[in-house]
Amino acid sequence: MGLIKSLAKLTVYGGAATTGGFFIWTRNSQFVPFSTSDAIFQSAAYNKYNPEKNPTMHDLCVRRVPLSKIKPELQQPNGKLVEQFCAGVWSGKGYTIQREILARKYRGPETAHQLWTPSDLKASTYPVGTQITDHFEVLEHTPESIVVRCGDSPRKTEVRPGDGLFEIGAKVLEKEGVAEFTLKSVFYQGLGKASGPPMPDYIVWLHKQYTKLWMETAIWNVTA
Repeated sequence: MGLIKSLAKLTVYGGAATTGGFFIWTRNSQFVPFSTSDAIFQSAAYNKYNPEKNPTMHDLCVRRVPLSKIKPELQQPNGKLVEQFCAGVWSGKGYTIQREILARKYRGPETAHQLWTPSDLKASTYPVGTQITDHFEVLEHTPESIVVRCGDSPRKTEVRPGDGLFEIGAKVLEKEGVAEFTLKSVFYQGLGKASGPPMPDYIVWLHKQYTKLWMETAIWNVTA
């Protein structure tokens, strides 16, 4: 939670102070409602890591981009679009500060098998089991979505005090002439019975700004 707070403040206030355009730049990334009937709440991972069915903080950010702006080789139904979008999240400018903070704290011999450098993060296709900067691990990979566990080191495989799932989605909507990109977050207290949501409202707001930054910078990896 502290990391989200610090990064989001730096993103929003620093960006606004230097360019005055953060909210204009991210205006096309929209949050839309989604309920606990969503498939992510029925997943094996959610049921395993939130055994008490504690309250969640969940949100869904959606961005649509005209197909004329998407690289032609990524418009085929072969899963490459979501892989490149995912690679853009982790290798992109929006993740730079967090990536560097985590590298200073956790990169070493015991995490050498994980992805750390922008070049490796950009080149990966994110198969199940991929570990990212000692903070994320790929749990599911389909042609249209990649789900990672977040909230703590993937080396901590048990139920955690703070936990979450993050779904990166991308698909081509040919009839509408757009590619649709989604970032879906679900956070919860995994260990013990919670009395309320895992985050206060102001942290939720900051998290959303950080999500929009990830969305916009990840899209750079799939546009021509």
